[in-house]
Amino acid sequence: MKTFLTNLSIVIFLVSCTTAPEKKEIKNEKINEFAIVIHGGAGTILKKNMTPEKEKAYQDKLKEAITVGYTILKNGGKSIDAVEKTIHVLENSPLFNAGKGAVFTHEETNELDASIMTGNDLNAGAIAGVTDIKNPISLARKVMENSEHVMLSGKGASIFAKEQGIEIVDPKYFYTESRFKSLQRVKEKMKAELDHDGKTAFYDPIIKDSKFGTVGCVALDKNGNITAGTSTGGMTNKRWNRIGDAPIIGSGTYANNATCGVSSTGWGEYFIRAQVAHDISAIMDYKGVSLKEAAREVIQNKLTKLGGTGGIIAVDKNGNMVFEFNTAGMYRASMNAKGEAEVKIYKE
Repeated sequence: MKTFLTNLSIVIFLVSCTTAPEKKEIKNEKINEFAIVIHGGAGTILKKNMTPEKEKAYQDKLKEAITVGYTILKNGGKSIDAVEKTIHVLENSPLFNAGKGAVFTHEETNELDASIMTGNDLNAGAIAGVTDIKNPISLARKVMENSEHVMLSGKGASIFAKEQGIEIVDPKYFYTESRFKSLQRVKEKMKAELDHDGKTAFYDPIIKDSKFGTVGCVALDKNGNITAGTSTGGMTNKRWNRIGDAPIIGSGTYANNATCGVSSTGWGEYFIRAQVAHDISAIMDYKGVSLKEAAREVIQNKLTKLGGTGGIIAVDKNGNMVFEFNTAGMYRASMNAKGEAEVKIYKE
């Protein structure tokens, strides 16, 4: 009997060693009392294609936007307010593919998507395919706070917006000459290909290789609460009310106070299939690795193997800030609790 019990103990010990590996020990030190990061899209962004004037315009707008959020956080404000107000600056600028600068659909309209999530309660709100909302991120917040739903779309979302006092604009507000010309170039190239071989694909090379101007923001406030938000006009020449990853919780946006907050930008179909934003948080939770390690694994390994392009911005519960992308560039900026700001565009 004694021999049997001894052997049983050895078996139990061996099983426990092989089936329950310990998590890596990651330093759990507060790096920043509060922090904020933003992006304005990732893609084929090359310095040789950028004029000094345009480069400065992007840098100035990114700095303006992140300073708005930083000021709110510095004064003890909530991360959700910092995220919303920061994204307003980007949505109101024609430089980015969100709000005023939204790209055109195949039908020459603008369809906007957005989402927001709070890490303290895992609450979230999203809207998709709206055509008359000046600041989609604010409507996403209203959906989160004042409805029992997570996502509203199209006309229904606009009706809800009116009930909530959200600013409605004429769809003509979103027209910009540069975006309209971009659509025409895509259509012309697709027509030429159609004339040549009798068929063409929806996702034209021009679209795949161009930059993605989706905007996003992630913030950690002094109370330890993380909020992530994302807003976009989608993909140039999209059809059939296509919806990308930006309004999909877990793909384009995710926040959890126990791990991190993430906002994505890139080719949305792949971010949806890979559940990029949530996967980064899950890897941190299950493996016990750092935000930097988790983000690199998802973007440089998992997403790249699928064939997806783009990137993410993220902040963890300790104020560590991360940018990770597999493209030539990403419009991005960060600001820590000391007020130190970084604004970058190209891959370094």
